[in-house]
Amino acid sequence: MIKVVQAGVKYDMRCLIFMSSVVTSVFDIPNCRLSRCGYTGEDGVEISIDSDRAVELCEKILNSTHAPVKLAGLGARDSLRLEAAMCLYGTDMDETTTPVEAGLSWLIARRRREMADFPGADIIMKQLKSKEKNISKKRVGMISTSGRPPRGNYDILIPNGDVVIGKVTSGCPSPVLKENVAMGYVKSEYTKVGTQLKVDCSGNRRKQFTDVSVAKMPFVPHRFYVH
Repeated sequence: MIKVVQAGVKYDMRCLIFMSSVVTSVFDIPNCRLSRCGYTGEDGVEISIDSDRAVELCEKILNSTHAPVKLAGLGARDSLRLEAAMCLYGTDMDETTTPVEAGLSWLIARRRREMADFPGADIIMKQLKSKEKNISKKRVGMISTSGRPPRGNYDILIPNGDVVIGKVTSGCPSPVLKENVAMGYVKSEYTKVGTQLKVDCSGNRRKQFTDVSVAKMPFVPHRFYVH
């Protein structure tokens, strides 16, 4: 995608690092904002453009001779973001989830921690200062090599299947790993990588458990452009 975009801009894309942006013309369409970010874990760009020129830009990108470009749907995007272990708001986190529970503490800058004036700071700072020891639940990644793919809202249980310890929030077959991947929240004592658990994939059918292993996230390494 970067090759395609570079062919349509005068700006040197090597100067645009991950999470930075620039306003420029793209394929002779003015006033476009290029942001080197995305929701897939891959290196790429998001382009903000006047709505009346959007179809024109899309056609120019699809017709590029610099690299093959195809349209992809929401399901493909969701598989990529899940392989990259990126949270979907409203699914993997919401207003009842703290950054500490979601494994996103790194997003809270030092200055914000020192000032402690952000929404929820009273609870979040206590969790940070306790070094996450008193957290009741945490987001984990899970991998299964057989059985039905874990899906959102499925119960996560201890290995013998007797006690529910959490819920799956997102799950799908991984096109890259050729295994099933999922994220969810479990009690903090079950978050160690390698911990064996079960997921109740029954739905409305008879009981059907899938064995899962707590895995390091992201499942597929990010390829953000940071240099």
